[in-house]
Formats: sequence, structure tokens, C-alpha cells
Amino acid sequence: MKARLKQLASLALLPLAAATLVPAQAAEEVNIYSYRQAFLIKPMLDAFTEQTGIKANVLFAKDGLIERLENEAQNSQADLVLTADTGTLFDVVNRNLTQTVQSDVLNSNIPAQYRDPAHNWYALSARSRIVYASKERVQAGELKTYEELADPKWKGRICTRSGKHSYNLSLIGSMIAHHGEAGAEQWLEGVKANLARKPQGNDRAQVKAVKEGVCDLAIGNTYYYGKMLHNDKDPEQIEWANAVNLVFPNQADRGAHMNITGAAVAKYAPNKDNAVKLLEFLSDSKAQEMYAQINYEFPIKPGTPVTGLVKERMSNFKADTLSLATVAENRSKAAKLVDKVQFDN
Repeated sequence: MKARLKQLASLALLPLAAATLVPAQAAEEVNIYSYRQAFLIKPMLDAFTEQTGIKANVLFAKDGLIERLENEAQNSQADLVLTADTGTLFDVVNRNLTQTVQSDVLNSNIPAQYRDPAHNWYALSARSRIVYASKERVQAGELKTYEELADPKWKGRICTRSGKHSYNLSLIGSMIAHHGEAGAEQWLEGVKANLARKPQGNDRAQVKAVKEGVCDLAIGNTYYYGKMLHNDKDPEQIEWANAVNLVFPNQADRGAHMNITGAAVAKYAPNKDNAVKLLEFLSDSKAQEMYAQINYEFPIKPGTPVTGLVKERMSNFKADTLSLATVAENRSKAAKLVDKVQFDN
């Protein structure tokens, strides 16, 4: 860990368009520590700079940014922390590395279930954790709920990544919220009994396994469908996507489980006002529409128009309105259940 912190400490905040170091105290800038790769957010940040004149500097890392924030403390250049999922977002808040933001714009743009009641974090885009079902071996309507994934009829037919992955911990956390710990444990045991193989790989690997006949159902996030279907660099992934139908569970009751990308203003942000401006921009219509077009994610702001693949294949569904703050409270319980039922073994 010390070696990793030393490595991160040597990194500089880089403007998206250049590789020159920008001092933290420079006027009209905002410094972003991002768990999201720069190319995923570059179009939105470029639009923000064009509209406001505020330069957006990004430091990206897959891990270690929270530790860097703790190490830097009051000397940190970070203004805003961008995350790729709820787990990291709640970790940075729980470690007391953020500050509250009061904004009528954010409260208007972002529905209550997608923002922190205490105003420490805000969602910027959403995705659903759904089921990818084989077109050849699963009939339409044969699976309708998350609960049915534990039905013995699916024994040896389900693939998923590790139960300890943040995406699955959030799903299990939602099951705890809806069914209690005992009910969620029973469900998780049933899903484990139905696995075709030991949990492994990422979400795309599960869809690949369906295409290859390893399993008939795969648990994965919605946006991977778009990324596979439009992957001209790896045409094989287009074949994976074309082999499955998307199943949004629980449409007759609570709706499909939702997860988010999000952001929080860093505790010692030297450019807090600019960080809030960026948050507000990212929550508004222009950036929200770009999230859907570029990353195949769902806009957070109600009424944002969506086009293309998201509109055609992924927009007409009922979403669970369970507060993500509630889901977050259950994540540690979810991790304990994964260990208890030996889900990954």
C-alpha cells in the first residue's frame, strides 16, 4: 500500500487537453480525482469548459485515490471526486473526505433516491443490474424477478462475477432492504446453488459465457450491452451481445435494481465554487443527454431525452425507487452474507 501511495503521489493533475501541471491555486479551474477513465467523461468536461471557461484537470486511477486524499489531507488539490459506482462513493464519504453541498439546482435535477439526504454526494448517471438471457435457451418471460434466480429450475445455468464486487454487493444490499437479512441469505444460497461455474471475470465475461453455452443467464450492468454491441475493435463482443436478450426484473412490482456513478466535493477543495458549478452542469440536461449517448447510461435528471440504443433497447422499464442511501447501509451486511454462504467458493 505504501508503494501504491508513493506512486500516486508522483502523479500530477492533468488537463484533458494537455500534459502540463496546473497549480491548484490557479484561477478558474477545477481539479478532479476520478475513478472513471478520462475518456468517459472528457466530452462532458470539454462542454463544461466551453460553457464556463473553467479548466477541468483530471487525475484518474482505478484505485488508491481515497488513500491519496487521506494522505494529502489539507494539502490536497482535489476539488471533486468522481466515482464509477456507489461503493467507492460511499467509502469516500464515510471516511470524512467530503463536504456538504447545498444547491437548489442539484436538488431540482436529481431525484431524492439518487442523492445523499445529508448532501454529501450526488448521482450523475444511472445503470440497472439486470439479467442477460440466452436468446436460444431462455424463452421470453421465463424469468421475471431477481427472486426467481434462486429457483432450482436454473440449477447450473447462471453466471456472475464475484459476489464481493461492488456491483453485486449493491444488488444484495437491495435484496436485504426488500426481504430482510434472513430472506436475502436464503436467496443468495439459492443463486449460489444455481451457478454454472465459480464466480469469475467481469460482466462482459458473463455474457460471453452465455454465448458459448456455459450458462443461460448472466447478471450484469446495462451499459455493457451498448459497449459490446458497438465494439468495432473487438467484433467478437458484438456476437456476445447479439446472443442475449435483456431482462429487467421485477417489472410487475418494485422495479429493477439501480446503481449509479456519482460525485462528492472534496473536504479541502481549494476551488469549491467551481466544483459545485461542475456538479450542477453534470446534473443538467446537456451533460445528462451526453451520458446516455456516449456511455449508454441512464440520465438522472427526469425528462432528459435519450436516443439511439438506450432509447430503443433500454429505456422502457420500471426502476426501483429504493434510496441508494439505504442500499449503502446494507453493503457490509451483504459482504458478510457472501462470506457466510461461501458464494465465491
